[in-house]
Amino acid sequence: MDESFVLKVPENLDPAGVAPLLCAGITTYSPLRHWGVGEGKKVGVVGLGGLGHMGVKFARAFGAHVVVFTTSGSKVEDALRLGAHEVVNSRNADEMAKHAGSFDFILDTVSADHDVNASIQLLGLDGNLTLVGAPEKPLPVSSFALIFGRKSLSGSLIGGIAETQEMLDFCGEHGITADVEVIPIQQVNEAYERMLKSDVKYRFSIDMASLKNE
Repeated sequence: MDESFVLKVPENLDPAGVAPLLCAGITTYSPLRHWGVGEGKKVGVVGLGGLGHMGVKFARAFGAHVVVFTTSGSKVEDALRLGAHEVVNSRNADEMAKHAGSFDFILDTVSADHDVNASIQLLGLDGNLTLVGAPEKPLPVSSFALIFGRKSLSGSLIGGIAETQEMLDFCGEHGITADVEVIPIQQVNEAYERMLKSDVKYRFSIDMASLKNE
């Protein structure tokens, strides 16, 4: 195999947290890099799950002011621990109104049906909202919400080999890994049920040594 296509994992990264970087990591890293997230930028992360928690870590490491939007009050403490400067209850109209028109970039990680227009209203001039979550049903978008302020709505999936290597190097430099729960293969069904209930912080990794007991 051509060595240029072999990803090199920095030695200081925890192996259990590396595998999720190749899915949740690159999915969030790529749009943050593409839209120039960095110092002096105000960045929102909608949702604090497997994708969202990585978005928070990356945005903070890039030097942005990070605001997490969540509907769960129980996630406030965790969002701050992960690197958010502020946490907003997206169901609180007054809290949302305080941030109207102030964001340079918002990363939407939610896969359930939700109102993207509320997030678009938070964008400032030339602001962008990127979807990395994948709701089952099409999301209605108000054209007026985009027109005023020359805002944009886009989507992103993963990144290429070169960008993935860049992400791994960045993670090594900043000590970033995914927050995972390591479980034996025997608990995979239980883990699946917990995942459906969003009861995981924030990814499951299977201990391959447990396969020997099967």
